[in-house]
Amino acid sequence: MPYILFTDEATFTRNSINNTRNSHNWVQDNPRGTVETNFQTRFSMNVWCGIINDMLIGPVIVEDRMTGDSYLHFLQNDLPEQLEDVPLDTRRHMYLQQDGAPIHYTRMVIQHLNNTYPNRWIGQGSLIHWPARSPDLTPLDFCLWGWLKGEVYSTKVDTRADLVARINIACVRIKDRHHELRRATCSTLQRVHKCIEVGGGIFENLL
Repeated sequence: MPYILFTDEATFTRNSINNTRNSHNWVQDNPRGTVETNFQTRFSMNVWCGIINDMLIGPVIVEDRMTGDSYLHFLQNDLPEQLEDVPLDTRRHMYLQQDGAPIHYTRMVIQHLNNTYPNRWIGQGSLIHWPARSPDLTPLDFCLWGWLKGEVYSTKVDTRADLVARINIACVRIKDRHHELRRATCSTLQRVHKCIEVGGGIFENLL
């Protein structure tokens, strides 16, 4: 597990989990008041992150919808920069894990992964398979995105720049939580075994 780079992308929107209930003004006269809603200005962005052992890698903000070509560009140009702080020995032995999203297994992406991580990447098209719809098996699925969105949406987000700033600040804080990151990474193996044990069914109650 300490040599597996678990990766994932998540979508962050303006309102996301920060949904508010109806707001009422109880007054005798019409206050001519307005209520701001999140539907006035909508925006979203994709965020890529990775976890290897006790290290959070990223975030990388993807403003536009990621395609096979843009994901290949990310692997070739952005990912090496993101891994600069990872110890050299770890990078030499590192396995790259990715889920079954279609952009992850285009012909050019698979060719790049085979050349860069020969027999050391995990996913569709690899010698080491990963379930197309993995049921919360990686530390990003069952820990990171919950931590991150909990901090980002603690109060209402007003602008795209505010959302980006909150994501970056929250990731800086999470990067200092080495013990929790390592514990999450180590628990992945147990989750995989339990998932296999129940044939891909619900296994959280067995942990």
